[in-house]
Amino acid sequence: MTTQTSDLLAAAAPRTVDVVRGISDDQLDLPTPCSDYLVRDLLNHLFEVVVNFQDLAQRRQVEWAEKPDHLGDGWRDRFEVETDRLITAWSDPSTLEGVSPGMGLPQPVIGGMALLDLTVHGWDLAVATGQPYHPAPEAVAELHALVEQLAPTARKMGVFADPPPTPTPTPAPAPDLTHLLTQTGRIPTWPQTP
Repeated sequence: MTTQTSDLLAAAAPRTVDVVRGISDDQLDLPTPCSDYLVRDLLNHLFEVVVNFQDLAQRRQVEWAEKPDHLGDGWRDRFEVETDRLITAWSDPSTLEGVSPGMGLPQPVIGGMALLDLTVHGWDLAVATGQPYHPAPEAVAELHALVEQLAPTARKMGVFADPPPTPTPTPAPAPDLTHLLTQTGRIPTWPQTP
């Protein structure tokens, strides 16, 4: 990634934090563009991302198998706090050196994965709960190359779905975001069908 990861995270984070703050308790069981996740599931996953990628910044092993429920009292405030900690964890340039011992990928890719989840899941949660979402343009621009790099393996592992087979109809998000969403297997006009 050509821009410091923490700067990109700092640009992207407030937009996703705003979406998370806008989710009401009665929306937690709504479906999301991630077909395996309801809003509550996706929130818990995103909590895991912002917490675990703090450790990954320091090249520490993380445990993805545990699935704690992060949605107790004050979860919206805690999400913001943990997201701020994520930005701080990646602010030292040395976090981008070397390879992640747990994931076997270059550290810049690991930081990019945190940015990708924060950006794309911000959109997922926004459309699932009827909120506007405007991702950080600089984050979206940086993520295109990362998604292209990760897509073949991510599709084999079921992390990304295949892109929609036909061009999505308008209206859709801005072109850069539309391309990013389709490359991760999303339908930018969700919940409409393509």
